[in-house]
Amino acid sequence: MDIELARTFIEIVSTGSFIRASERLNVAQTTVSARIRNLEQQLGRALFVRHKGGASLTPAGEQFLRHAPMFVQLWQRTLHQVAVPPGRRAVLTVGSEVSLAQPLLLDWVRWMRGSLQDIALRVHVDVPQDLINQVASGMVDLAIMYAPPHRPGLKIDLLLEEKLVLVTTNSEARLLDESDYVYMDWGPDFELHHGMNFPSAAPDLSFDLGPLALSYVLAIGGSGYFRMSSVQPHIEAGRLHLVPEMPQFSYPVYAVQSASADESVVGPALAGLHSVASADIKL
Repeated sequence: MDIELARTFIEIVSTGSFIRASERLNVAQTTVSARIRNLEQQLGRALFVRHKGGASLTPAGEQFLRHAPMFVQLWQRTLHQVAVPPGRRAVLTVGSEVSLAQPLLLDWVRWMRGSLQDIALRVHVDVPQDLINQVASGMVDLAIMYAPPHRPGLKIDLLLEEKLVLVTTNSEARLLDESDYVYMDWGPDFELHHGMNFPSAAPDLSFDLGPLALSYVLAIGGSGYFRMSSVQPHIEAGRLHLVPEMPQFSYPVYAVQSASADESVVGPALAGLHSVASADIKL
């Protein structure tokens, strides 16, 4: 399939109109119409219903929409992989969730630049839902994630066991103080265990991004559960304090790759990631 056909289809869905799609693609409307006719002939199904307000998807179009972005992404991925820079044998795209970018992803990239000098790197940071899809589709070769969902065609390796600990800016605190408590949503497992340990807690401020929640606590004051590796420097500097005898929760970190990834490239990178993760957790 001509990838331009899929791109044109996505643009019409995005804009809701053949006319607006032609403007965005900088081609004539007749070209857009011809591409869609070609695509519909190849698929043997009508994809759009055109009306005064623009265009809407048919049931077949709804189904094709599930796959069209993948076609475009895989083509872009192929272009990246073919365009190996001079002096390099392959291109490796690595990624992580935002909260794992520093220090783990950064330390891993540093290691690869020193130890895998024949590999060109592309580094990507994204939200978990998109990141796991990118690994599954081949857009990202190897990613660092918390609690990745198990899917056919993915290989998942445990890297390290993080600890979520209760810290506060108040050095005298001995309990979870709801008046200044910031609830950080670390996912369903944390929600379950947090509820079991603090059944009456009803925090009125919550975040779903760890670095942002931690920055708030450091700037405004308060308490919350955070990764030990991220709060350790602030504990040592006296900006934060561990609340004694409070429960700690496990928060494992995983490496995720496609089962079809090139092991000659991904294998050494994964071995280096394990080494870096082991060194980081000892710091």
